[in-house]
Amino acid sequence: MPTPSFPEQLIRTRCFTLGMPDRFSLTPDGRTVLFLRSRAGDDPAVCLWALDLDTGTEELLADPLRLLGPGGSGIESYATDRTAGLIAFALEGELWTVRPGRTPPRRLPVPGAVSDPRPDPTGRHIAYVTDGALRVRAADGGADRALAQPGGPDIEFGAARHTVATSPDDPRGHWWSPDGTHLLVARSDFAAVPPWPGIEGEDPKPPFSAVGCPNPDVTLWIADLNGSLTQTCWDRDAFEYVVGAGWDDHGPYAVVQSRDQCAVRFLAIDPADGRTTILEEQRDDRWVRLVPGLPARTASGALLSHADRDGTRHLTVDGVPVTPPGLQLRALLGEDGDQVLFTASEEPTETHLWSHDPVDGLRQLTSARAVHSGVRRGGTLLGVARGADRSVGGVEARREGRGPVPVASYVEQPVIELDMRHLALGPLGLRARLHFPSWYRPGRGRLPVLVDSYGGAARQRVTAEADWRVLVSQWFAEQGFAVLATDGRGTPGRGPDWEREVHGDLFTLALDDQVTAVREAVRRHPALDPDRVGIRGWSFSGALAVAAVLRRPDVFRVAVAGAGVTDQRLYNAHWRERFLGQPDRHPERYAACDLVREAPRLTRPLFLMHGLADVNVPPVNTLRMAQALQAAGRPHEVLFLPGVGHQPIGSPATKELLDRQVRFLQADLGGVRTEG
Repeated sequence: MPTPSFPEQLIRTRCFTLGMPDRFSLTPDGRTVLFLRSRAGDDPAVCLWALDLDTGTEELLADPLRLLGPGGSGIESYATDRTAGLIAFALEGELWTVRPGRTPPRRLPVPGAVSDPRPDPTGRHIAYVTDGALRVRAADGGADRALAQPGGPDIEFGAARHTVATSPDDPRGHWWSPDGTHLLVARSDFAAVPPWPGIEGEDPKPPFSAVGCPNPDVTLWIADLNGSLTQTCWDRDAFEYVVGAGWDDHGPYAVVQSRDQCAVRFLAIDPADGRTTILEEQRDDRWVRLVPGLPARTASGALLSHADRDGTRHLTVDGVPVTPPGLQLRALLGEDGDQVLFTASEEPTETHLWSHDPVDGLRQLTSARAVHSGVRRGGTLLGVARGADRSVGGVEARREGRGPVPVASYVEQPVIELDMRHLALGPLGLRARLHFPSWYRPGRGRLPVLVDSYGGAARQRVTAEADWRVLVSQWFAEQGFAVLATDGRGTPGRGPDWEREVHGDLFTLALDDQVTAVREAVRRHPALDPDRVGIRGWSFSGALAVAAVLRRPDVFRVAVAGAGVTDQRLYNAHWRERFLGQPDRHPERYAACDLVREAPRLTRPLFLMHGLADVNVPPVNTLRMAQALQAAGRPHEVLFLPGVGHQPIGSPATKELLDRQVRFLQADLGGVRTEG
């Protein structure tokens, strides 16, 4: 029977993230793990903890309830000095520090709301961003001063919007020198960036440039503690994106990218005068893939990068591939001396930990079917495994000659059980996941099919990990559907050629693969009704759902679509131009992917949804789609959600949103249908 309490559990647990240990770091000796976690699966007060691996005991370092009282927010991130003897974090816009084993949390007065505080490696100073300025204060509570002031409302120092491309878990815009005397600082000028169109006449200030529009003017500067600034120099006309930067033992560096994203350079920066030297340049006729953590340098100065050759993404050391054909590099997680920790996949639904060093060569560190990640330092490997159930997964630290030490998780047990099968469908072996209602029995009748894929370049939906999205698919199954999720061409995990299949056309192959998956699943499972197929999605899959009922009404009878980009020009330039190119050079690609122009073709029921506080996909996409449908006389439903952002599941709107989708789908697809 349906489980009506599951949507409330999503809200209460924030999609099962509360109580989960996260944001791990290790002390240099590898004996202590620092991490964030709340005390329970429904406790929003995320605390900072330290786990002593010698004794297995946890120490609570910072508790928001004690620091601010009830009702405050949790700690979202933290940063440490080189020894992890000083930790800094922001809480409710205030700057806090804690010295493990020495002093309790201490609030440091600052002139404004703080973001991204970072101690210097020596632990003497803390840099932070406030009101567009980069400021530094003494860690002992002494002087506080501005190193870089914005000088205007369109300028900000210390934040770089695109460095998330190579550092997704640690995006930032300022980087300390190893001796703590200088910083590499990003300056972003948004004066030329036009606002995105709003829904009710208000044009919001965009977090990113829209397709075809000018980008923020991003420059990098060397700042010393006296406040002097030296600008770094490179060909910014040819390489306008700053997609990575940092300061390692070999000096400051930057990763810059051309507007067409077909070229990326790794630059060494001279801290004395800001001049740059090209260490590596990569080119591709379609786009150069930005691999998290790369490029980088080891302690001995070896250049770590990647190479896409013959369908495989390899890890390279000084230009030489060190991983074999068929092993797809996912991300570089870090370097400990000359030892490199990274993730890679042979089977696309699994991601494993691997290491490489000059002495031992290449080694696989994990084997359990899961999505693995981790950190390594001081001879300790902290592994994070996300599997399909609690028998595979969790977080544990391993040291040579010692048993594993687990990091406790307090994530709630979901109130629904998974009933799913993993499949490889069609001649391409499309990885898919098929959910059945737990109460369904073979021979009882035929089930309507609900496609619940993502299908786009940003995310896989079919992996060994049973995250909250998998549980949502099972919840829809419990309402009387056979739910099918498929990763088609363009999704990550199956190599560079697979990813680049969608270059120039976002929807044709992606939709073809969903159709193939439906037909193959129906052929294998007689319980699936091929005449009653619906599709739902959010973000890219929201646009894919719209395309499905517009272009393939012979297969898809109904769609619910949330936060989809229906006009490809109304989206993030860096992301969309990667696949379609610049609109002035390739207008035909944008025209072919313009779903608004196809609105008169609609013949199937369509339910459109969008959060009005969405800063990822402008809500005007859904508004214009609805207006075009209305002008063409095509019946549809539309729901705008005030105060809701790009990800509504887990927000207070969760239950209403899921219930309305189910009612809309059931009205057309019905339930179990008996033969005869």
